[in-house]
Amino acid sequence: MTAVESRPAGVTGATPAHRPFGARVGAFVALTKPRIIELLLITTVPVMFLAERGVPDLLLVLKVVLGGYLSAGGANALNMYIDRDIDAVMSRTERRPIVTGMVSPREALVFGIALGVLSTVWLGVLVNWLSSALALGALLFYVFVYTLGLKRRTAQNIVWGGIAGCMPVFVGWAAVTNSVSWSALVLFLVIFFWTPPHYWPLSMKVREDYARAGVPMLPVIKGNLAVAKQIVAYSWVMVAVSLLLWPLADTSWLYPVAAVLLGAAWLKEAHALYARAKAGVVGAKLKEMRLFHWSITYLTLLFVVIAVDPFVK
Repeated sequence: MTAVESRPAGVTGATPAHRPFGARVGAFVALTKPRIIELLLITTVPVMFLAERGVPDLLLVLKVVLGGYLSAGGANALNMYIDRDIDAVMSRTERRPIVTGMVSPREALVFGIALGVLSTVWLGVLVNWLSSALALGALLFYVFVYTLGLKRRTAQNIVWGGIAGCMPVFVGWAAVTNSVSWSALVLFLVIFFWTPPHYWPLSMKVREDYARAGVPMLPVIKGNLAVAKQIVAYSWVMVAVSLLLWPLADTSWLYPVAAVLLGAAWLKEAHALYARAKAGVVGAKLKEMRLFHWSITYLTLLFVVIAVDPFVK
């Protein structure tokens, strides 16, 4: 029986008598995957500056940030509930709260649903119902399409599943304008094409983990060279799409200059990874995590420039 065929209740590593209150609180916070949510917020707030063409209402920003955290946190908690079986056999996830028993599967399920409901109401009442609907759509897509539908069935899981991570740009834009726009769509597509070359280097690093869990990530199905080729292809498309924001959003000179420089640095790393893979380099010398870490820096800096650009023009 494999992880794909079964979803057992999880591995209990702690009894109720050995679950201190502080550790329990930390475990529930861990269910929301705060580090991933940081990245989501980095792509939400700058878009609000661009949509406002200046400084948005700071109280509105706070409401959107909290609502976005609750929504993404709920999605992540439900993801951990569903994936508790494969989390238990992967070294990078074996310390997650459900696996260790610090949080029971039922508690995680209720917690995730509660956060989803709370975030939907919060954004709808305090921001607007368009942003609320977009955030709810992202949550449902991540849970039902990616986690339940794609992750265990296709090597294209992260490509299409990444759509959920693109939605914060729409949420941020809608929060300010109560609408969506072509500019927001361009940023959506930037993140869409950024996600696979961001995540594939990490999955190359932990390939054996995914293979053991029966998850068909692309590096499990194909070799490093094939993955590196796709990383390069997606990277070129991502950089090209990023430049479309210049005419569509009528940005200043700052944005296209930054997009070109950051994109060039990205492409240098992507092609370097491809060259090492083509030469048959494996193990630590492949240095796949260099692109993974740079990808986070790239997206952060690009969106910081998006927030600053309205003040330059």
